[in-house]
Amino acid sequence: MKNIKPLSILLVSAMICGAGATVFAQDSATQDVKAAGHDTKDAAKDSAHATEKGTKKAYHSTKTGTKKAYHSTETGTKKAYHSTKTGTNKAYHETKKGTDTAAKDTEKGTKDVAKDTEKGTRSAARDTEDGAKKVFKPNFR
Repeated sequence: MKNIKPLSILLVSAMICGAGATVFAQDSATQDVKAAGHDTKDAAKDSAHATEKGTKKAYHSTKTGTKKAYHSTETGTKKAYHSTKTGTNKAYHETKKGTDTAAKDTEKGTKDVAKDTEKGTRSAARDTEDGAKKVFKPNFR
């Protein structure tokens, strides 16, 4: 029996140490789960912050681009308006000038034609009178 006693002491001390190791292992696993939870939480926060930063940057870039496009469109529209106004005024004045010239030329041409017609009519009337005198000349001798 002398041999059994050291064996039982060894067995009991193995059980006590093993139970302590099991408790330590359970504490380590709990800590690992907690650490994983904290790491996941931190990663989610980092991801959310990065998304927020990217969204704000995209918003500001869009806002800046929209303002730039607005101002460019405004400038282009004003330039087109002024060019159209200038071109319209120029076309109006050129058309008016051309119409006035055409009216004066038509008036002059009409006066010239009227004078020529009057001259021709007088000439034709004289010729008709002369012809009538020749044809109807009385012979009173």
